[in-house]
Amino acid sequence: MKPKVLVLRAAGTNCDAETAYAFELVGATPTVLHVNRVRENPKVMRDFQVLAIPGGFSYGDDVASGRVFANELMSVLRDELLALVDRGGFAIGICNGFQVLVKAGLLPRLAPTRAGERPDQEATLTDNTSGVYRDCWVKVSGDPTVCQWIPDDLEIELPVAHAEGRFAAPAAVLADLATNRQIALRYSSGTNPNGSAADIAGICDRSGRIFGLMPHPERFLRWENHPRWTREPRRPEGDGVRFFRQAIRRLVA
Repeated sequence: MKPKVLVLRAAGTNCDAETAYAFELVGATPTVLHVNRVRENPKVMRDFQVLAIPGGFSYGDDVASGRVFANELMSVLRDELLALVDRGGFAIGICNGFQVLVKAGLLPRLAPTRAGERPDQEATLTDNTSGVYRDCWVKVSGDPTVCQWIPDDLEIELPVAHAEGRFAAPAAVLADLATNRQIALRYSSGTNPNGSAADIAGICDRSGRIFGLMPHPERFLRWENHPRWTREPRRPEGDGVRFFRQAIRRLVA
């Protein structure tokens, strides 16, 4: 059976269609639902093996990017959300979705969570050091040691578009992330667009199944999405597909 993916959106989400299409390309069955529909029946989350929180500006990024959506998830859907994760489900948060997962305490989730408790927030994503919104393409390299969304350590290019993409955490958290190999994606030297500590572009939890990243893989699914597509040898697909394909392969293995 095809894995079922819940693409969860809220007011201000604007990358849900692209994210759903990415999962379709790799053989999964995505369903896009507004968070209000899930709040009406939280048990619907039991029908899915993957949760995807797409990019955009959930709730207008009021207070701080992803904060309102994170609080909504953990106040209303916490039990079902943690159950999906703890039973072996996969999850991905892209850009605003990454901010949501971090501020909900689902990433990096270094400390174990007791039943009925909300995970502690251990890191954040905050204003770019430049103080401006960055919309550009960057080079990144992955670490496949732990993260089950990363297929290899090849350097690839992906687009970014954010004003609050700088990953920041206490020194002890950064050290644990490095030791545990939870830094799943790094900006290549000289391409860090936001000043993230340790050039962090994405992290995973200790299981490797929960992955958050600031670059947008769902915006590079076709070679024609690349700004130099007419000037370089044609490729069969965009680099972003690799993350979605790897996760679905691991899920059905």
